[in-house]
Amino acid sequence: MFGSFPNRASAYAQVGVETGVSTADPHKLILMLFDGALLSIGTASAAMENQEIPAKGQAISKAIEIILNGLKASLDLNAGGELAARLSALYDYMSERLVYANLHNSRPALDEVHGLLESLREAWAGIAPGTPAATAAA
Repeated sequence: MFGSFPNRASAYAQVGVETGVSTADPHKLILMLFDGALLSIGTASAAMENQEIPAKGQAISKAIEIILNGLKASLDLNAGGELAARLSALYDYMSERLVYANLHNSRPALDEVHGLLESLREAWAGIAPGTPAATAAA
């Protein structure tokens, strides 16, 4: 009558994500992209461990999509100068490593990208509006 629990839980989670996106400031949206990519890589890692090839491929594809069409696409190469150009190249590198991880079932490649994303996320969170680092930079 009301559908299975996993379907309802998934629907509620989707509403939560949509609500978060619609109310988030641009800085928070980038954090959400980092979180989504990290979650996808974690999912891919678990799928790789369990030899669930389709799930691994889907999760890696989702991470690549977030990195290239979310994080990289949000860069302003004109205003960001050298930093934006380096981040763009790093996002390309990450996507290449994820393709490699998918093709070769390479856990080290997944771990490498996960570590890079975690470092970038931590740095981005550290410059959130209202934090001491952001206030000092302004």
